[in-house]
Amino acid sequence: MALTHEPIAPYHSAQDALRVLESVARHPAGAAAAGLAREAGLDPGRLPALLRMLRREGYVEQTVDGAWITGDTLRRLTSAHDHERALREKLQHTLDRLRDTVGAAVYISRYEDGEVRVTQYAAGPSAPAVNEWVDFRSSAHATAVGKSLLTQLDHDARRDHLSRHRMARLTSRTITSDKLLLSRLESQPPTVPVLDLQEYAVGTVCAAVPITAGASVGCLAVSLPVERAHRLRRAADTLSRHAAPVLLSLAL
Repeated sequence: MALTHEPIAPYHSAQDALRVLESVARHPAGAAAAGLAREAGLDPGRLPALLRMLRREGYVEQTVDGAWITGDTLRRLTSAHDHERALREKLQHTLDRLRDTVGAAVYISRYEDGEVRVTQYAAGPSAPAVNEWVDFRSSAHATAVGKSLLTQLDHDARRDHLSRHRMARLTSRTITSDKLLLSRLESQPPTVPVLDLQEYAVGTVCAAVPITAGASVGCLAVSLPVERAHRLRRAADTLSRHAAPVLLSLAL
């Protein structure tokens, strides 16, 4: 199964959204859309879609006279009090919505202290999560999550990770050659989802897209039973389109 994608730029959307939020924050009494576009240096035609996304995510609100003000979600995320809890709740809400949109389990994973960690996920009866039969920390070579995170590291960091985790053969499709894996990671286009086509577990396919925010390396992933593999491309596209709100939450 080949996935060929046109470049998708969730980073640009998140950066533009941050600029809009900064402009909104400078006007506690509210700001008109035209003024926000001018202050943020954006094409006015681009602003409506950004404002729709920001309002849907709770970052901005619109007053009765049409002005834009800071939303409750933004106030909670930017507060020093209980920031981590607010961020976790916000990300979980986003993951739950994504699960329902794509009809599959979705995951957020981070590369922290030299290890792969799935930090949050959303699953359900009709969207089962992957059975973690081998610890994700030791199977980065075989999972879409792990490979996506490794692609975002430099060459030396990738080699360091592989030196600490033996590349065990988990299925007949698992890559166990570090030379081959490193070559594939090096050639992975940043805008194309990383795949796991039954490399980690027979009967499961996955795709992951990067969500790096600053120095923090992360990814957004989806898993499907192999009998639904025909839906993987559409699910990966949906992840890419919805990566911007996740990036924005992590950046705040």
